[in-house]
Amino acid sequence: MAAGEWRADRVGSALRGGNPTVLRRLTAGFAVIGDTQFLPGYSVLLVDDPAVGRLSELPTDRRTAFLADMDRLAEAVERACGRLDPAFRRVNLEILGNTDPFLHAHVWPRYAWEPPERVGRPVWLYPPTRWRDERYALGPRHDGLREAIGRELDRLAP
Repeated sequence: MAAGEWRADRVGSALRGGNPTVLRRLTAGFAVIGDTQFLPGYSVLLVDDPAVGRLSELPTDRRTAFLADMDRLAEAVERACGRLDPAFRRVNLEILGNTDPFLHAHVWPRYAWEPPERVGRPVWLYPPTRWRDERYALGPRHDGLREAIGRELDRLAP
């Protein structure tokens, strides 16, 4: 698989062990760190079946497991980011599904240093340039953050 091809099949590549953003395999999915880190610690929970497009498509036990995984990832991000940045405020959780066809949940850390016009607004209102800016692209400089979130996921394991 050529560099970056995993992006075309994020869930499948995670199942095959080829998605480099995977932090941990959880009960009903994969905890991954986001491709963009303009809000450091941004993570996503990917469902472990690429055919599942909506939460309501999961049987009740799998739905409950997915939501428990989302809670675990959110708490791990909260603990790690809270320790690494004193300006950490909270996490925002979202299941949207407007772009990627597979079920996934966004875990957005929010910070006091965000611009005042953004603090009380959804992350999606940040300008498109922020999302594509190479300064915020996931890279080796995020290894410590990845490790911190991974350690917290391990501590929170059932």
